[in-house]
Amino acid sequence: MADDLKPAYLIAGTDRPKIDRAVERLRGRFGTDATEIHHAGEITGADAVAGCNALGLFADAGRLIVVEGIEGWKAEDIKELAAYLKAPAPATTLALVGGDLKKDSPIAKAVAAGKGELLLWDVPQKALQRWVSEQFALHGTKVEPEACRALLELVGDDVYDLSSEIDKVATWAKGDLVTAGDVERLVAARAETTNFALTDAWGARDIVGVLQASEGLLERSGEPRSRTIPRVVGILTGHVAQIRRVQALEAQGVPAKDAAVTLKRHPYYVGKLYSQGRNYTPEELRTVTVRLAELDHALKGGSRLAGDLELERALIEITSPRG
Repeated sequence: MADDLKPAYLIAGTDRPKIDRAVERLRGRFGTDATEIHHAGEITGADAVAGCNALGLFADAGRLIVVEGIEGWKAEDIKELAAYLKAPAPATTLALVGGDLKKDSPIAKAVAAGKGELLLWDVPQKALQRWVSEQFALHGTKVEPEACRALLELVGDDVYDLSSEIDKVATWAKGDLVTAGDVERLVAARAETTNFALTDAWGARDIVGVLQASEGLLERSGEPRSRTIPRVVGILTGHVAQIRRVQALEAQGVPAKDAAVTLKRHPYYVGKLYSQGRNYTPEELRTVTVRLAELDHALKGGSRLAGDLELERALIEITSPRG
């Protein structure tokens, strides 16, 4: 083991791309034959300790043992770890990799007490846009704030997906400024985020946009429309329910940032809900809810009209500007 390495590292948090990079850098300090990778679901704390001690007897050049998923370890496993770190094998580095763990968690306390190092990195959900900007900066790429917001809308908040798309866009940009238009051209919307075009158009009371977005959803599904049209109705019904909820919160004086905590959603998304809610009165939202229920009934045999026509008529009715 190199003199500057600790006997143990706890590498954890929600910033999975950063955690992966840290593990790869650590693995780069050891040869392939000198590294073992395990998962905590298949190895106990006692097993990991035994492996460290056994390797330390004959691996003077240094060995690395990586145990992933350690947030699943029990108190007994952590007890074994703490005892080992009081006298760790001199030629072995133990890397414990996990998800969302705090500094005051039992395993973090055990590693810190054993003169190990805590590398805990989280992606703050309230500052996810800043995180995206920072990832572009790591690539030496400048990016517009609107481009970061567009990426979040298209990809969602999964950091692995975001990191992959950032790598792709940064490679394409070759150091040039990345704009929102660039992101929209280069990044394909995930299945769960393509709904935004529909809900945003409805929120803006944009009839043409709603019709185009719904048609796009139906075409991209690749399934019979008899199955996908009800899904479009479900998307809108759920969105309207969210709008009514935030509208009630705003009426109570709750700001969007606090509502984001209550709803456990990204502040940017909740801010959009607040903005869209101001385009409809409470009475209009009640009417929209009733109309969507009627549409659902029509699609389930309550009407002789084609489903496409029923959907189009309802979309126009619930989106039309006042007056």
